[in-house]
Amino acid sequence: MDLNVFRDITYGMYVVTTKYNGKMAGCIVNTVTQITSENPIISVSINKNNFTNNIIKESKKFAISILSEECKNDVIGKFGFYSSKDINKFENFKYEEIDNLPVLKENMCGYLICEVLNIIDAETHEIFLARVVNTKKESNLKPMSYSYYHEVIKGKAPKNAPTYIEEKVSGGEKKMKKYQCTICGYVYDEEAEGVKFEDLPDDWVCPLCGVGKENFEEVK
Repeated sequence: MDLNVFRDITYGMYVVTTKYNGKMAGCIVNTVTQITSENPIISVSINKNNFTNNIIKESKKFAISILSEECKNDVIGKFGFYSSKDINKFENFKYEEIDNLPVLKENMCGYLICEVLNIIDAETHEIFLARVVNTKKESNLKPMSYSYYHEVIKGKAPKNAPTYIEEKVSGGEKKMKKYQCTICGYVYDEEAEGVKFEDLPDDWVCPLCGVGKENFEEVK
């Protein structure tokens, strides 16, 4: 079965955030879907291993921030490839408490405040059906699509994402090499960049998730 066909299904890019007992959590998702209109209900799929999933089940509510194409890579890196259990993902980012939920506002198109109606088991993931109780359009910026994330930002899907597909990157027979980030999967291609990986400054970081050179491995 060719899993790459799933990449022809269109998606957006969103940050889902929540809070319970003073603990804030959030993660990147691309599976937000509007289910109804007059009584607005949406669905979002989140991996069972995500800390955000657990906090949503406790709080029974969450916010969705719609990413724009102007959203910086460090937002995607922090919310997509780290756990809220270990770090404060909101530190150094613009956010606002709305209806007792942390709503990320870093170059967002708008946000939705949602209350959980039902949770559907989907094996590795859980689908949250939720009623939208508050919204605001923040800007006229262009929403970021999943294809834009892949083709322009050169981002990869985290392993917990519903759309994750394991990729085998070939180094080929060229003299120039490729190095892959062990955290987010970003590939540094020496030929495309015009600079050898070893010649990058010591303080160079992954443009997607922000980790240092020591987290990259040569693609064999």
